[in-house]
Amino acid sequence: MRILITNDDGINAPGLKILKKIALLLTDEDNIFTVAPSSERSGVGHCISLASPVMITKLGHQTFSVEGNPADCVIAGVKHVLKESPPDLILSGVNRGNNSAENALYSGTLGAAMEGALQGIPSIALSQYLGPLNINSDNPFEAAETYGVEVIRKILSADISPDG
Repeated sequence: MRILITNDDGINAPGLKILKKIALLLTDEDNIFTVAPSSERSGVGHCISLASPVMITKLGHQTFSVEGNPADCVIAGVKHVLKESPPDLILSGVNRGNNSAENALYSGTLGAAMEGALQGIPSIALSQYLGPLNINSDNPFEAAETYGVEVIRKILSADISPDG
C-alpha cells in the first residue's frame, strides 16, 4: 500500500514523526511518501494557493517540503510527486491539539484529508489532544502512537465507499 503522509504543523513537527511510525506498521518504508508544509500552517482549513506558485523541495528519500498549505501538499503529492502511481491512502497529522467541534472548520489537518478525499483517495486525519496530563510527558503523542494503526485498520476494513 502506497501512503502519502502530511500535516499542518510543518515538516519538522514531532507529530509527523509519529505518523510515519504509524504508516510503517501499515506498509514498508519504500511505500511511504512525506509531503508536508515547510513551516507551521495550522488554522488554514482547506485553503489552497491559487495566486502564487507552490515550491516543492526534495529534502531526502521520498520526503518533500512544500511552500504552501496542507491541501497544497496533498495536491503536490498526488499530482506531482506520485503522479505516475498515486497513493492508496493519505494520512494527515498527527496534529498537536484537538480538532473537534468548531475547531474542525479551521483545521489544516482535516483540510488535507478533505483534499485527499476530493482526489478520490481514502484519507484519514489524526489529532492528539495535548492537555495538562500529557503535554509534558516523554511522548505526548502516546495515545496516537498506541492506537492509531488499530483505528486506521478498522476504518479501512469497513465498507464506507459510496457504492458500499
